[in-house]
Amino acid sequence: MLHEESLGPHEIHLERWIECAPFEQLLGMDIVRAEDGEAILTMPFRRQYANGGSIMHGGATVSLADTAAVMALKSKVEPGTHFGTTDMAIRFLHPVIQGMITAKARVEQQEERLWHARVEIVTEADVVAMEMTAVFKISRRRLTTVAEGR
Repeated sequence: MLHEESLGPHEIHLERWIECAPFEQLLGMDIVRAEDGEAILTMPFRRQYANGGSIMHGGATVSLADTAAVMALKSKVEPGTHFGTTDMAIRFLHPVIQGMITAKARVEQQEERLWHARVEIVTEADVVAMEMTAVFKISRRRLTTVAEGR
């Protein structure tokens, strides 16, 4: 049974603007690069991420794609900028059965407060396993729970 204190709310303080948060650390994500609106992240296929069919659970794959898109966006906006995902579309193309997967993300500004992201998840064999598109909306308020430095 969980203790009530473990159910939140939780205040998370990151040391840097572009850094993995606790959930991303739990999944073993690694930020290879995040600059100029592009990001590359990797994540291992651990046994705990398998579904009943012995392939990587779609939620784990989507988590990597979403995080890669966020890191690409963070590389373009000012530290402390608050934003949220308003739309996401996923296409699963090939099962992930082993190894490391890589997310390649790119964002572009569409309107003053709207950013569009495209992400590919690629296997070690260079097979595109998933594609994701997402829309992020920039808030008018600043986020105060993260470090100001990049």
